[in-house]
Amino acid sequence: MWLTKLAGITLLGLGGSFVASLDHPAINYHKGAEDNAISQLNKRLATGKAKLAFDPQFGYLPAVLEELRVARESQVLVFSKTSFQAPRIAPRTPRALYYNDAVSVGYVQGGDVVELAVQDPKQGVIFYSLDQDEIGRPRFERRDACLQCHESSATLGVPGIVVRSVSSERSGMPAFQHGTYVSDHRSKFEERWGGWYVTGDTGKMKHMGNSITRDRESAELVPVPNRFDPAQYLTPHSDVVALLVLEHQTHMTNLLTRAGFEIRHAIHHQNAMNEIFNDPASHRSESTLRRIRQAAEEVVDYLFFVDETPLPNPVAGSSGFAETFAKQGPCDPRGRSLRQFDLKTRIFRYPLSYMIYNEAFDQLPAPLHAAVVERLQAVLNGEVTGKQYAHLTPQVRKEIRSILESTKPQVLAAAQR
Repeated sequence: MWLTKLAGITLLGLGGSFVASLDHPAINYHKGAEDNAISQLNKRLATGKAKLAFDPQFGYLPAVLEELRVARESQVLVFSKTSFQAPRIAPRTPRALYYNDAVSVGYVQGGDVVELAVQDPKQGVIFYSLDQDEIGRPRFERRDACLQCHESSATLGVPGIVVRSVSSERSGMPAFQHGTYVSDHRSKFEERWGGWYVTGDTGKMKHMGNSITRDRESAELVPVPNRFDPAQYLTPHSDVVALLVLEHQTHMTNLLTRAGFEIRHAIHHQNAMNEIFNDPASHRSESTLRRIRQAAEEVVDYLFFVDETPLPNPVAGSSGFAETFAKQGPCDPRGRSLRQFDLKTRIFRYPLSYMIYNEAFDQLPAPLHAAVVERLQAVLNGEVTGKQYAHLTPQVRKEIRSILESTKPQVLAAAQR
């Protein structure tokens, strides 16, 4: 077991570097078959079953969002120069990000491309770009060069996505000398959203958003003096609720990838050892079983929002994102959903991540998926206790279980087999 510190958070086991190569036979990241929202759209574009209209102001952006079912209300704006299109990014010209459960789309004013990151259920996050030149049949091109920044300890050592908070100078240049943070739902609000715009009602919450450093030498933050022109974006918002959800989702995405890679590699190694020593193919060493249990515990704890930083006061978004997101469901017969918000003391009303519906969760390696489901069921039944689950009162556990019985019964059924 090893330890990694991220934004004041200690990660056990799955932090740090992934020891195997991405080209290891158990992973095959670069050459493995792609089956995700972007690769599927590429096929539809190639056959003419899908077309992308070109907007005179935003290029392919509106059409891409519509085709991939990414809501405009999810827009968040980052003005720190932390993208490969950095020269075009500044407080007056922030980069816009849009996302759903599996796809993130980046847009820069006057940029040459639309940037995309998609969670491939098996391969993890894959990066693509789409040229902003109007042609008959546009095509998304894979960009593995993005791994220069998107494969690090900040992404748990696997290809992933990240919400980075960093003090920015007036130009948008990151002031790394004053610290940089990677944010998820466990992070201190005082360390979040540096280099980002934040719209909506945050009450008296202290955060780093909407601010720049006073000067290059000083770590003191002051309000951004000249903000962006909202007419240059699809919406005028960088919704605080959208930011809260994005932070949770990015780490969940990376955790599912890392856990899957880790166990695929472990099983591949175990099978090789079994062959050498002529052991049954089903035999797994205690070391392999321990890695599976450990990965399952980390996935389940994050799914249950363990160590979520409480909201210091109620917050409210500005763009309608909360309403749009909550309507996606799925809902049980009483209208309850894991996407329903609390936004008074915590993000969601029912603290079990909606990412349990994600295909990447379903495609976890079978032994890991079984261990995750078993652990999840044990927590819901109150068989696993501890201070980390104090927020899961008996009533909350009962409500979550009831929601799952209607919206994802296979999880509970699998645990009972």
